[in-house]
Amino acid sequence: MAAAVSRTLARSLPWIGIGLVSLTMGGCGSSLRQRLGLQPEVKAPTTTLPEVSDGPRSAPLQPGRNVIVQAVERVGPSVVRIDTVKRVTNPLGNLFGGGPSTQKQAGQGSGFITRSDGLIFTNAHVVEGADKVAVTLPDGRSFSGRVLGGDPLTDVAVVRVVAEKLPVAPLGNSNELKPGEWAIAIGNPLGLNNTVTAGIISAVDRTNAVGEGQRVPYIQTDAAVNPGNSGGPLINAAGQVIGINTAIRQAPGAGLSFAIPINLAKRIAQQIISTGQASHPFIGVRLQSLTPQLAQEINATSNLCTVPELNGVLVIEVVDDSPADKAGIEPCDLIRDVNGSAVKDPSQVQLAVDRGQVGQAMPLVIERDGEQQTLEVIPEELPRQG
Repeated sequence: MAAAVSRTLARSLPWIGIGLVSLTMGGCGSSLRQRLGLQPEVKAPTTTLPEVSDGPRSAPLQPGRNVIVQAVERVGPSVVRIDTVKRVTNPLGNLFGGGPSTQKQAGQGSGFITRSDGLIFTNAHVVEGADKVAVTLPDGRSFSGRVLGGDPLTDVAVVRVVAEKLPVAPLGNSNELKPGEWAIAIGNPLGLNNTVTAGIISAVDRTNAVGEGQRVPYIQTDAAVNPGNSGGPLINAAGQVIGINTAIRQAPGAGLSFAIPINLAKRIAQQIISTGQASHPFIGVRLQSLTPQLAQEINATSNLCTVPELNGVLVIEVVDDSPADKAGIEPCDLIRDVNGSAVKDPSQVQLAVDRGQVGQAMPLVIERDGEQQTLEVIPEELPRQG
């Protein structure tokens, strides 16, 4: 209100206003004269602010396509849903009206097409015992699948459908993986088709991921994987399959996911396609990780042998008439090298042996009584549990 009154008085008494200014001009400071433009304004001295960054100036990032989007678009059309039906025995069947002796059990998992004529990789546990296998593509096409074979030790299986010109997932090289790289999982978790999750590779060569004595150097990731993802692909930022999602371990606050390296899966799949089953070399030894502390205990309590106080792989048992027995390996030997690969723990020995071939000589460097020698072992086929 006061401002409005002031403007009204200024319009009605213009000369009075000028007269007052002229009368008081001499008694005013320089501030009023500067505001009226009668005296130049004196600028206050400027203060230089400290530099907080000396990094080079760079152009702003240009909006572009996300690498995860590109990778998913490349592999996604080849990721399939696998529905299975198998007959299971009902223990109460035909007893006191307990229903039929067999029942149908439905299951679901994932897979991915590796050949345009209908070859599909998945997990063995997804199709194990299945009487019926249905394969559905993201574009809605559905085919009846035939299980060519599965390997329970590595959990790799191959399914075939009769089709042509199907979309194919490019396969990468899992031997070159490094922790910290992108890891993208595609599958059908909990019945939700074509679900994409992403994380990083947390570790490689996890041989103790799902128990001891494993023949799989698992890829560990933090990408979210749930039931139904099994058999689906783990892909890198280049849109290449680097693994088959196969297992999870729940942990407080988060879960850990594990995938079969694609190089191992390819080797097992080739054997399944060729012979209907996978081959696993067997040499017949039981091993123990040796430490200086364990060596001291062995030397103090056992009269069988004296072992050096160091870290290594100790043979504690040799199966009678096994390839190791025939090659001359003995308890208390230290295994230093298998087929050209230095080994530091029993898991590395297991993996090195599994990379060999049944019937093909495999050199082992052992240490016995402080001296190294090379023995040739000819692996045999791992006895199958039937």
